[in-house]
Amino acid sequence: MFNSLSGRLIVLTIIFVMIAEILIFVPSIARFREDYMMNRLERAQIASLALLADDMIDRELEAELLENAGVFNVVLRRDQVRQLMLASDLPQPISQTYDMRDNSAILLIRDALTRFVSPENEVIRVIGAPVRDAGLLIEITMETAPLRMAMIDYGIRILILSAVISIVTASLLFVAMRALLLKPIKAVVGHMQNYAAAPEDARRIITPSAGVTELREAEEALQTLETDLTQALRQKDRLAQLGSAVSKVSHDLRNILTTAQLFTDRIEMSEDPAVKRMAPKLVGSITRAVHLCESTLAFGKAEEPSPTLTVLPLADLVEEVIESERLAIGEADVSFACAVPFAMTVRADPEQLYRVLANLLRNARQALIAAARPGEISVGGREDDSAWWIEVTDTGPGLPPKAQEHLFTPFQGGARKGGTGLGLAISAELIRGHGGTLQLASTGPEGTRFLICLPKGDGTLTVAPQLTQSERTPV
Repeated sequence: MFNSLSGRLIVLTIIFVMIAEILIFVPSIARFREDYMMNRLERAQIASLALLADDMIDRELEAELLENAGVFNVVLRRDQVRQLMLASDLPQPISQTYDMRDNSAILLIRDALTRFVSPENEVIRVIGAPVRDAGLLIEITMETAPLRMAMIDYGIRILILSAVISIVTASLLFVAMRALLLKPIKAVVGHMQNYAAAPEDARRIITPSAGVTELREAEEALQTLETDLTQALRQKDRLAQLGSAVSKVSHDLRNILTTAQLFTDRIEMSEDPAVKRMAPKLVGSITRAVHLCESTLAFGKAEEPSPTLTVLPLADLVEEVIESERLAIGEADVSFACAVPFAMTVRADPEQLYRVLANLLRNARQALIAAARPGEISVGGREDDSAWWIEVTDTGPGLPPKAQEHLFTPFQGGARKGGTGLGLAISAELIRGHGGTLQLASTGPEGTRFLICLPKGDGTLTVAPQLTQSERTPV
């Protein structure tokens, strides 16, 4: 408990309150001693009034008056005359004299502490001014043992009260600090642990919400750090993948440019009419080289921003993607279908989800056109309690085994000749930024089906639900 912030807070609060109470206790006990002596002076003055009323009183009454006053002798100075009003035998000689008419605070504190720690019973003389101007001064003698016992009793009651105040204060302070500080700190720690579980998931980046200025500044600094770290991880991952593919890219690029160079030499050296047929090949070779270079450089920059999540109608977005792909069909017999429920909405970044769907539909369209067969591309959607599911299905020839093995690996997952394999890798990364997954559900001679999962949670899901064996069966 004492290793926790809350435990140390309670202990320190009790200690500091007790220190404050001790600082209050010292002058308080001095004040108690002063009041005790003044009370004895007043009692002695009252007792002496009986003698002023009757000059002759018996010894028994005199002893009773002195006992009630708690003193041995009473001396009253009136009209410049010092008169012994009441008297009894002293058990021992007078050890000290205290004048209560003119005492400083330091002197009262010193005398009180001395009496408090001194266990000996002594007889002391106390001098004070009579109340209501009943004379010039009054003087009494008294024992110190009753005074010390009264001081100890008073001190114990003060210490008990101090302990109760300390415990109540510590409890209230603990409850307040737990609500205002400890709970938000634990929430920040929870955000950090949640982010550490999947730093690529942009939904796990903390959103500052603390009301305490200093804690909110810490949350904002943590948000900046997590955002930069997520971008850095993407950059590092892409650069690592790019580095492993440099040799292959260089080889392919060299072969393409060599072919283009041969065609260029032929055009420059030959007057054969066949050059007119070779010109398109030259243009195609150069175009492929440029496209490969652009794709490689674009992937290496890793400048994908974190998704801006909004609630959007999925059917409208799918129709927009389909309309764009219809323009690229040309004379091919390819049709599109949107099977998304009209009222279905998802929480995603519209621009990034558009890019993912456009890439999947483009790949399906190119596969159907390359196979020179009619076909259909369909986009469907459904949802359950934990996630939204988007299916992209085509009736194409299916993916070759080599493409399936490295489907989401940059520069290795291309399914068509001349492809770089970056499209699906980037699409999978964009979906991971939403906290979801992009998976190949099935593929075969009858078609291919991709499945997108977007969790509905707040980023606490570790991974999206995995496909069952039946969902992985080729169609």
